[in-house]
Amino acid sequence: MTNEEKMKAGMWYDANYDPLMQEKRREVQYRLQQLNSTDPRDSKAREEAIANILGYRPEALDLVTPFYCDYGTNIILENNVFINLNCYFMDGAEISIGSHTFIGPSCGFYTAAHPMTYAYRNQGHEKALPISAGKNCWFGAGVTVLPGVHIGNGCVIAAGAVVTKDIPDNSLAAGVPAKIIREIDQTAEELK
Repeated sequence: MTNEEKMKAGMWYDANYDPLMQEKRREVQYRLQQLNSTDPRDSKAREEAIANILGYRPEALDLVTPFYCDYGTNIILENNVFINLNCYFMDGAEISIGSHTFIGPSCGFYTAAHPMTYAYRNQGHEKALPISAGKNCWFGAGVTVLPGVHIGNGCVIAAGAVVTKDIPDNSLAAGVPAKIIREIDQTAEELK
């Protein structure tokens, strides 16, 4: 198997020294540089640049640059997603974001897991585990989501939280590591 095939299968793979993996990341860095330097008023050029990174055109995406990712093609964005500036999607595995989700500035979604022993780490080994967030979520500024985490629908993840475990639907989670604070009543009338 190639390292890319191992990566997509969730196996240990050489992420750091394989020339093909390095080239894929360099190509995306070039495409990100184009996106991040595009005039924010030029929606057509921005949509084209985003499609060149992701491989498709997300519906009603509002992406504030700069934006960063590793491969781009493992990012699945449903409709009406907002991503604020300075976010990083380390997409060795799939990162899927549900519709009507708001992602605050400087959030990171990290699919890579590394060996605990430095001998294997120094050989460039890592594995990638998927991350998913449901519909209608809100991630406050500076949230970190770690490999293999699933966040349910209707969740609010408080600013600065580090999400290390799954979060069930309609939960408010905060802290390091993130803990569920309470359930969110989606029928409550908040605005008065």
